[in-house]
Amino acid sequence: MRIGVFGTGMVGDALSKALSKLGHEVTVGARSSDSESLQPFADEGLLTGSFADAAITSDLVINATNGNFSVEAVASAAAELDGKTLIDLSNRLDHSKGMAAAALAAPDNSVAADIQAAVPGVNVVKALNTMNCNVMVDPSLVPGDHVVFVSGDSAEAKQQVKDLLAQFGWREQQIVDLGGLETATGPEMLMQLWLDVVVARGGFGAGPFNFAING
Repeated sequence: MRIGVFGTGMVGDALSKALSKLGHEVTVGARSSDSESLQPFADEGLLTGSFADAAITSDLVINATNGNFSVEAVASAAAELDGKTLIDLSNRLDHSKGMAAAALAAPDNSVAADIQAAVPGVNVVKALNTMNCNVMVDPSLVPGDHVVFVSGDSAEAKQQVKDLLAQFGWREQQIVDLGGLETATGPEMLMQLWLDVVVARGGFGAGPFNFAING
């Protein structure tokens, strides 16, 4: 599959490399095709370009940009996204007051919903935003049936995302379909709890973890 990855940070790096190893043709997108942040990806042999370049050449797109700027990033490629699936794994965060009050998500503040409103032609599916990027692409790093949540209005788009998750190693019983895109608010709000757990465990050096549902 041809997959566009929006974002050149830690998450975009982990996803683009994992997808390439799985045999997908990956194009990494940044704000401009001459962004210096793209050079490490080009050095790895990956295709690079602007967000629009990554979208036009891809069958599916992953938004791994900073959640505070994701709507603007995705909207810049709107013309190339019509009818395509976009996996949004971003979170809006403000670390100016520390991790204890960093997550900005609320019932009326959902980055996934705002992306869908700004780019109505794309099929937004929220997933993978409740874990470290290494766990996203290798769930075996955490033992047990920990879960990944999926939210979206298009059943076809959600199935496409579930199939990709399976390639990463997520088992069927670990994929929890919450329903329509309105349910994306819950996983986005869960980010504050995730940050609190990171602090309680002693920081990011304590190793990967994820949430599970027992019952």
